[in-house]
Amino acid sequence: MEVEVKLRLPDAEAHRRVTSLLFPHLLRTDRQENLFFDGAGGELSSRRAVLRLRFYNGDSRCIASLKARAVLVDGISRVEEDEEELDPVKCRECVADPGKMGSMDSRVLRRCREEFGVGEFVGLGGFGNVRDVHEWKGLTLEVDETKYEFGTCYEIECESSDPEAVKKVIEEFLKDNGIDYKYSEKSKFATFRSGKLPE
Repeated sequence: MEVEVKLRLPDAEAHRRVTSLLFPHLLRTDRQENLFFDGAGGELSSRRAVLRLRFYNGDSRCIASLKARAVLVDGISRVEEDEEELDPVKCRECVADPGKMGSMDSRVLRRCREEFGVGEFVGLGGFGNVRDVHEWKGLTLEVDETKYEFGTCYEIECESSDPEAVKKVIEEFLKDNGIDYKYSEKSKFATFRSGKLPE
C-alpha cells in the first residue's frame, strides 16, 4: 500500500516559489514519461486498476507499476501498488507494440495476465512530468510539474506512514510562505483520463 500526501499548487508562480524555497534541499530532478495500458477488454480499468510504464530521463530507467483501488481523500492518497524495474529498451518496444507485453518476462505484467485476465494489452497514452525531489525536515518532498496535452498541473507529493502529521508540516510551510494550495482531488492518471485540468 502506497500512502502519499498530495497537495495541488494553483499555478506556475506558486510552483516556482516552492521550488525556490526548497532549492537548498534539492536531491535531483527526474524527467518522467508516464505511459498507461489496459487490457483490450478493459480488464484493468473495470477493476479500478491501471498499468503504468514510467521512463526516467529519456531511457535511463523504466519502472512498471500496477496500481489498484486508489482512494484520495483530503489530500491523502492510498493505493495498492506493485512496482518492478524493467529493461527500458524492451519497454520502448512494448510502447511501440503493446502486444509484446504478453510475452515479456515480468512479475507485474504476469499479474496483469493472471490476476486480472488481460489477454491483450492496449496503450492509453500518457503525459510528461518534471519531478524535483527534495530532502527536507526528514521528509522526501516531490514537487511536480505535470504536462498534459490540455494544460499543466503543479503538485507536491510526500510518501509517508504518518500522512496526517506530514500534511500538517507541509501545509504550515505553504501557509508561512503565503503560497496557496488545495488538497488534490484526483490522481494524475484520473486527470489525464478526464481530459481537463482540475478546477
